[in-house]
Amino acid sequence: MQSSAYGASLAGGTFDLGSFVKQPQTILRCLSWIFSIVVFASITAEGYMNPVKKEETKCMFNSNDSACSYAVGIGVLAFLACVVFLMLDAYFPKISNANERKYIVIGDLGFSALWTFLWFICFCVLANQWSKTQENAGIRGDAARAVIAFSFFSIISWALLSYFAFGRYRQGVDDFNQDYTDPATNHTTPYPPAQYANSGPMGYQQSPFSNQEHTGEYKPPSY
Repeated sequence: MQSSAYGASLAGGTFDLGSFVKQPQTILRCLSWIFSIVVFASITAEGYMNPVKKEETKCMFNSNDSACSYAVGIGVLAFLACVVFLMLDAYFPKISNANERKYIVIGDLGFSALWTFLWFICFCVLANQWSKTQENAGIRGDAARAVIAFSFFSIISWALLSYFAFGRYRQGVDDFNQDYTDPATNHTTPYPPAQYANSGPMGYQQSPFSNQEHTGEYKPPSY
């Protein structure tokens, strides 16, 4: 029975709030959660303006609505993902099945790596569109700069989450390799492998009649 699996001290252990709050993953998820709120809330509240002589609202990033929609979508999904993974981290020590822990860690690693890349794209797009924005009338520059800054901070936080998720995955693999014992070399098993001390390569034994003398002459039976 494994004493640890994928970063948890004991399989089927109890939840410790103190140690949970102090975990680096918990702190990073809370920061990522806050960063995502700042991004999509700033764009939703102050990211759209009414251009001069136009009734339709446009995105403050060079009037590119796709840039604002992309940032809001990434931020909302990151917000929901942080909540889900925080709940999984809290429930993680109570999971006694190593395979279920493995799937959670792999999901965390894949999602964190993907969102690191998506936040990087978001930061590049927003910074590029803001540098091309010329009409500053009615645009709140502080909100735009805050969105760009917290998009960059999100890259760092999700990259660190990917790093810690990869560390938990490597730890789980190392724990499995240390606890695994080859049955052929395990002498504590109740059924050790059979030994063929006097046998040939394939366990073939010599015929018991091979040592008889052969004269080579035919002897008729006596009546």
